[in-house]
Amino acid sequence: MKRGKKEEDAAADGDNDTGSASAKKTKKAKEPEAPIMYDDPPDKMTSKDGREANMKITSWNVDGLRAWVKKKGLDWVREEAPDVLCLQETKCAEKSLPADITSMPEYPHKYWSASDEKEGYSGVAMLCKTEPLKVTYGIGNEEHDKEGRVITAEFPNFFLVTAYVPNSGRGLVRLDYRKTWDVDFRAYLSELDMQKPLVLCGDLNVAHQEIDLKNPKGNKKNAGFTPEEREGFGQLLESGFVDSFRELYPEQANAYTFWTYMMNSRGKNVGWRLDYFVLSSSLLPGLCDSKIRNKALGSDHCPITLHIAV
Repeated sequence: MKRGKKEEDAAADGDNDTGSASAKKTKKAKEPEAPIMYDDPPDKMTSKDGREANMKITSWNVDGLRAWVKKKGLDWVREEAPDVLCLQETKCAEKSLPADITSMPEYPHKYWSASDEKEGYSGVAMLCKTEPLKVTYGIGNEEHDKEGRVITAEFPNFFLVTAYVPNSGRGLVRLDYRKTWDVDFRAYLSELDMQKPLVLCGDLNVAHQEIDLKNPKGNKKNAGFTPEEREGFGQLLESGFVDSFRELYPEQANAYTFWTYMMNSRGKNVGWRLDYFVLSSSLLPGLCDSKIRNKALGSDHCPITLHIAV
């Protein structure tokens, strides 16, 4: 399903990005435009209210954990050294996890959730340096919890939720399901937020605004940029949550976290911002920085990192 989306997206992106062959023939003298890349600026380690960051969280859709480990993804993780590492689309049952990651001494507390019904599909993980007070799986709804999409960890001052939000699929075959998910997931997060503030991270499978993808015009009927999905994300923000990257970088274009493998999309920076740190608004004063680590390879997504004082 995800592959289908990417093919569809790539076609739309390609049409918008490269122009027609006949147009190229008539404009031989015109050089192709150089891609506009995003440079991740130096990390800010102090919050608006003057506190030093004391929690570093990294989130990465690895597009298959075993392949990502073989591509040396863990070397980058060790260099980044977050307090908590959240992974999505692990596509790996617990019994098949590579020893390279299960034996990592840096993260003695590891939590895995895989799809019940389909081996090699979906799946999320959370690796922690310090043990959470409590860890739960799913959102308490049987319809949604069989695909291994959510892990929630409770820490003294906040909840951390990592999620791999369902893709609406090629031809939008799962859009109705996705709309139901959005409503139920928002209710779950709002309920948590009443107990203590939360950080939500992961592949949320939506580019919220036109600035969040390279080719908005060609993708309005494609998974990840339909009006319904964008509205669902908007309703989440209206419920008392904040998109941390946009909060800090409201006008920053060309900052993406996903590029289809096709058509050299990453080299041309024809991408989408699908991966987020969403915070309870009460955590905003402690927000230090929200990073897009777009130089890190190993998946069709890049990792993102949050620095926060909690």
